[in-house]
Order: sequence, then structure tokens, then C-alpha cells
Amino acid sequence: MNLQYWRNSVMNRKMSNQMRALQTMAALASAESSEEASNAVGDIDNEWWKTAVFYQIYPRSFMDSNDDGIGDLRGVLSKLSYLAETGITATWLSPIFQSPMIDFGYDISDFKAIHEEYGTMEDFEELIAEANRLNIKIILDFVPNHSSDQCEWFIKSAAREEGYEDFYVWADGHINEDGEMEPPNNWQSVFYGSAWTWHPERGQYYYHQFTAEQPDLNYRNSKVVEAMDDVITFWLDKGVSGFRVDAVNHLFEDPELRDEPLSGKTQDKSSHLYTEHIYTKDLPEVYDMLYHWRNLLDEYTEKHGGPARIMMTEAYADLKFLMDYYENADGSKGPHFPFNFFLLTDISQTSDARDYVFNIQKWLTYMPRNHVANWVMSNHDNPRIASRLGVDSVDAMNMLLMTLPGVAVTYNGDEIGMQDFRDISWEDTVDPPARNVGPDKYKEVSRDPVRTPFQWSGEKNAGFSNADKTWLPVHPNYEELNLEIQKSLEKSHYSVYKDLIELRKLPVMEQGRTALEVISRNVFTVTRSLKGHSSILTIINTSDEEQMVNLLEVLDEDIKQLTVLVSGVNSIYDKGTEIPQEDFEHFILTPQEALVCMIE
Repeated sequence: MNLQYWRNSVMNRKMSNQMRALQTMAALASAESSEEASNAVGDIDNEWWKTAVFYQIYPRSFMDSNDDGIGDLRGVLSKLSYLAETGITATWLSPIFQSPMIDFGYDISDFKAIHEEYGTMEDFEELIAEANRLNIKIILDFVPNHSSDQCEWFIKSAAREEGYEDFYVWADGHINEDGEMEPPNNWQSVFYGSAWTWHPERGQYYYHQFTAEQPDLNYRNSKVVEAMDDVITFWLDKGVSGFRVDAVNHLFEDPELRDEPLSGKTQDKSSHLYTEHIYTKDLPEVYDMLYHWRNLLDEYTEKHGGPARIMMTEAYADLKFLMDYYENADGSKGPHFPFNFFLLTDISQTSDARDYVFNIQKWLTYMPRNHVANWVMSNHDNPRIASRLGVDSVDAMNMLLMTLPGVAVTYNGDEIGMQDFRDISWEDTVDPPARNVGPDKYKEVSRDPVRTPFQWSGEKNAGFSNADKTWLPVHPNYEELNLEIQKSLEKSHYSVYKDLIELRKLPVMEQGRTALEVISRNVFTVTRSLKGHSSILTIINTSDEEQMVNLLEVLDEDIKQLTVLVSGVNSIYDKGTEIPQEDFEHFILTPQEALVCMIE
């Protein structure tokens, strides 16, 4: 059976696709409005986050309101209606705090102030008010591991001011055989080079896991914990609904400052790969700090009422280590969910159906019972979906993201299939790791390509800014790839994304059990089922070639047909297409095609 025959067969069986899709979705929605569904889903505000779509905004690149080439809070404010229209539950903002911008906001000089390039505290308060009106939760990026070296705390610590002497990690160096001062051990920065920098005023080295301008705070000092608790409470009082906690597995270091063992992966002593980081990462003390912050958030919610204030954490760590973030053996709770990066770090263009199912299943297998999964496909530190997995994979990956159980996390621009701009020149490069390695290797490590301005339209600078120069160049493909064009089309990445968000409101998607099946090396399925409701089947072709599979291997013999609810831009199936049982045995998917279907 060839593709053309199949295409004709499908087209001949269609009724009005749009009408059929409306009828199907209406039938499903009626179940949602039933008393049974209402009772099952519940209306507990504290559980709002469990099936949420979190939309990451990189403020510097989202929308520029004052034409200085840099995105800002009023720009975000102006686009909240877009998030509401799309159906976004919550948005988390990459850092907006006062900063010298060495690492673009991850070097904070004042944890309670807004960076002037982004606006004022009044702008932020207006943003919160409008988000509340639109029922969008605001999540802030909390950066507890370090501050800027321009932070008042560091300045006082360097001067050994009373109460701040041990706010940071300080250590004496040692004299080598050539009579020169050296750092206390062989620890390297994540961003290349020694993790120690000499401070002449203090007469000691200070430790920094990232840039030298980002000294690490000392969480073995109770005053540091108190100061950070105060920061959390300050922003909760401003009305935020929680925090994405940055780099949590770096919070503690070995107090004995022992050398780390060599990894054997490289001979470059300045590379972070040079050693195994058994003394600077994933120390057990991290758990207690996370449990402490979770308790603070729960107590705040209990005292003040309203929706749950949540915590989601960033850590690229061992799976078993991450699972104890959820809770410990004694029942102490940590973050509401630790970010699940396995579909980002362990999936590539060479991955097949088995790899996808394995990486999904292992999270669901190891996750403690009665907790919530989450799925991340890209972010501000890693390649976008379209660039990492191929431009034709965007719809399929969004279908996977949105039909898996639990929380879905979208990086701004992935809903329209934005791509990395990998040809940013050395002169335009601003990312610290890229600048550190120099002009010959900067493209290998730069995160700038994934942080380019959002492509709103085909106007100047993609509608992001009227400035003559933006902080990072806009991707040259913006005239063909932008939101305005996609909104005008009957079928686009954006329309697919919106359909998926609408689908997630169904009881079967919010509560249904999940089953994954590898049909062939290149095709797998995700089935969501809930007693009393129609099941939902997502079928995905991971390859660049047409695939024919036998759906009877995963569907019960009494199933009469599938009805397409969501299909991709290049799919041969439209919404509402009916696929009868007789076609299950020889079911064709075009390259990297995916479908979401109702099982009937």
C-alpha cells in the first residue's frame, strides 16, 4: 500500500473535517462538565499546578516596550493577553532582579530590586495585577546558589564586616614549589577555569561555581539561610505564585575542600569535565535545604490562603538523586517537582521510539507514588526543539509534551517552532561561557543562539523592538517564521499548540492512566485512559521516513475507529478524520508525523 493510495483513501472517507472535529470535542467536553468529572478533577486551588502548562519567558528577549533593544517587564505585560488567549496556566520569568548582567541576571546584586533595564517595582506590581485578572500565575526565577560580586553582602564579607565574615565560601591558598600562590584545591568552574578567585582586600580565595563575578553563598551559615528565606517571603508578599529554583544541586560543597578525583575525560585542567564533581555537586545537604524551603512555602500558603505557592527546581543530576527531591523516607516534602530534563539531554535526532519510551518510562517508574511528573523539551540553556530534533519534529514533540501526564513546560517560541540562530558572530556573542573559550570555540558552547528575540511578526526586528540594534540579533528567518503568520493560517504550529492545550482540559488527560508502547523501532504510542471516558491515543513517528505499522498490536479488537483530534502542519490527516478499524493493520505515518486521536 503506497502513500498516495492511503492519502486518497483517507480523503474519500472524510466528512467536513472542521465540523467533525467540533462535534468530537463537544462530545468529549460534555463528559468534563458532568458531576462525576467535576468531583474527580476537584476544584482545590492548591492543586492548580498539577496539570499546568508552564511557559518560560526569557524577559530580555520577549518584548521590548521602550525600544532600547532589550525586552522588559512592560513588554511582558503587553503580551499577557497572548498567553491567556493561548491557554497558558503560568509563566516563569528568567531573572529580573538588579544585576550587573555579567550572566544576564543570574548574577544578582540586589535580590529585592528590579533591574533597571527591565523596569521598576511598579511595573512588576502592575504585571502581577494584570496576570491575576487573566488568571495567569507568575513564577519567579530564584537564584540561591550565588550572588553578584557587587552584592552588598559580598562587599561586606570581603571586608570581614561583623555578621558577614562567612556569608560566602572563603579559603586560604597555598604556595607551590615555584613560590607562587595557588587556589586551595583543583575545583573548576562550570563556566571554565578555576572555581577560585583571589580577593586582595580579604587576602583569601573565594569560591564560585560559575563566573568569578558570581561568588557562592555559604549555606552552612544560618544567617545566609535566614537572608534567603527573607527574599522568598518578600516576593511572595508581592503576589508571586512560586519559584523556579536555579542550580540547586550546587548549593553545598565539601567543608574539607578536598581535591576531586580526575575523570579521565579530558586533559584540559580548566575544563569542568576534568574532574568528577563528588565534592561540589549533589551533596546530601541539598535535600534538607529544599525540604526547608518547601515547608516555608506551605506555611505561607496556609497562613495567607489562596493558591498553592509552588517550587520547581533545576538540577542536571542522577535520576535516583532527583527522586529524593520529591520527598524523603520520613515523608518530608521537597519541591512540588524537580525538572525532568531527560527528554532534553538524552534524546537527539538519532533517537528512536525505544529511546523515547525508555526515557519517559524511567521517570514514571522511579517517581514516588502520589507525585506529579513533568516534561521539558528545551529552555534558555539548551537547543530548541526545532534545532535539536529537526524542524519537522515540532508538532510531534509538542503533542508528546502535552499528552504525557502531569506538568508541561514550554520555552517561549517553541509553540511556533522557533529555531536556534547558530551563526551569531563573535562580535555579537555575549554569553559568558562562549566569551571564556574564545573566538575559535565559542559556537560549541554559546547559549546565545537559543535566546534570540521572540518572532512576533514580519516587521522590523520581528516585532520585538523598533531599536536599530537588539541585544542579540533576531533570527534571519523571522519574515517566514513568526506568530502573526501562524495565527492567519488554518493549520500552523501555533494552532496545533492551542488545540493541545484545549485537549489537556479533558478529565482523561488530567487524571487518566498512561500506557506507552513501542510498535516498531521508529513508532511509539502514548495512551491515556480513564474509566467512563473515551481514551486518547498519541502515535508518533520518530524517523525521517514514512512508516507503516499495525495498530492492532496496541488497540483492543473491539475498537471500531480512531477520530483525529490533533494533527500536525504536514499531516495527511485533518482534525475530524475518521480512521476505521479496517485500516489499523496498515496504518501509515509520514516522516516525523504524529497524531492525537480519540479511541472509539
